[in-house]
Amino acid sequence: MNIYLDIDGVILANDKQPALHADEFIGHLVDNFPVYWLTTHCRFEGDNPVLHLSQFFSNDTVRQLKRVKPAYWDMLKTEGIDFNQPFIWFDDDPLETEKEFLAQRNILSSWVEVDLSKNVHQLRELLKTPALHLSY
Repeated sequence: MNIYLDIDGVILANDKQPALHADEFIGHLVDNFPVYWLTTHCRFEGDNPVLHLSQFFSNDTVRQLKRVKPAYWDMLKTEGIDFNQPFIWFDDDPLETEKEFLAQRNILSSWVEVDLSKNVHQLRELLKTPALHLSY
């Protein structure tokens, strides 16, 4: 199963600090799954989201972040998803068009809404979900 990961609103709570439990969340994901960036910070070849993130995270977490692969896209993030593989997409605010695209294919449940404004401990809680304990 592939994991697709947004940055803003998911592993960064805001433009000044990482989300609570982001280190553990990132570590678990990269240790157990193929993880891909699906974020505006990594849309095109040559984008380097880890450079941006290195100011927020410890050296240990930055080493983990370097293991995340790019998922390139142009207009919609869904262009970066490999639909031939099962996946989970962590994002705080996909476009309605992206959600409709998933819904039309009966895979909207593969998107996990992250809303840190409602639950600052959401990443810790997501670590308890059964799907994240099935490594492939």
